[in-house]
Amino acid sequence: MEAMEAILGRRSIRSYQAREVPEEVLNQVLQAGRWAPSASNFQPCKFIVVRDPKVKGDLARTATYGKFLTEAPLAVAVVVDPWSSNHPVEDGAAATLNMLLAAYAMGLGSCWIGVYNSSYEDKARKVLGIPDDRRLLSIIALGYAAESPGSSRVELAQLVCYERYS
Repeated sequence: MEAMEAILGRRSIRSYQAREVPEEVLNQVLQAGRWAPSASNFQPCKFIVVRDPKVKGDLARTATYGKFLTEAPLAVAVVVDPWSSNHPVEDGAAATLNMLLAAYAMGLGSCWIGVYNSSYEDKARKVLGIPDDRRLLSIIALGYAAESPGSSRVELAQLVCYERYS
């Protein structure tokens, strides 16, 4: 799949088939996260793979907008070390997006559940055993899609300015 095809075709999926994700497919998604750019190549991310239904349920209960996480065969939590990079949020966001695009390119559905600095980050960090000196940036629900959502976008001309904001 071409890069632009993945960018234009990827959608947030909140309903999943009860079908396991093969380990080799998951590893490719994780590799995409590992190869994301990071400030000064500090690579401040760690990924927690969650398959256990109880842990996914506990996470879903902490997430304001992630109750559907229980339907996904697995989740990947993106954890950043805020002390090892000048831009840990951006680094973690790049890793998250790389994984979303890789998942789509490999026939999976995914959804980015934002956690960083939210009211439920501390609860989710406790569920996952994340140390106090690390931040939970996002949780990615991952699996084979059981839906095909559409999408709409603002026209490009409404988003692009030249030389100055207008």
